[in-house]
Amino acid sequence: MRYHNITKDDMLNGDGLRVVLWVAGCSHCCKGCQNPITWDPDGGLLFDEAAKQEIFDQLDRSYISGITFSGGDPLHSSNRLDVRALAEEIKEKYPNKTIWLYTGYKWEEIWHYPMMKNIDVLVDGEYVEEQRDTKLLWKGSSNQRVIDVQATLEKSDKLIPVLHCGDYS
Repeated sequence: MRYHNITKDDMLNGDGLRVVLWVAGCSHCCKGCQNPITWDPDGGLLFDEAAKQEIFDQLDRSYISGITFSGGDPLHSSNRLDVRALAEEIKEKYPNKTIWLYTGYKWEEIWHYPMMKNIDVLVDGEYVEEQRDTKLLWKGSSNQRVIDVQATLEKSDKLIPVLHCGDYS
């Protein structure tokens, strides 16, 4: 896996103060994307032990609420397995920290992925420039959904998302 940046003390990509891992690789290529530099899966830097330690150093801080995976797309084929492994390790080491994940894929396409058992909140759907709304919390366009993953997985019909912290559409 490759990445472009690790943001510390972020307040825009999930609730509370967070560390954000901006991965490289996205096949959605949304019109108006704020991070087109992250589309190339071969761009950025190799995610290594030093980068992982940088994330863990942030998660060790009591005031950090958790991690957000963004990019690019954490579920791009070049990222999926490494993001899954890192999310598992974080959930084991920091069970009280939340894990958010932004993806251009829709919940209906990915709810069955094994990594979802470690994701607390998923922001799904491609960014649609024509539906851009700067008043929305944690998402850029009104078609995207902020999904409480664990509550949704507990439902018998997993295809109807339960939104986290109320409906922000």
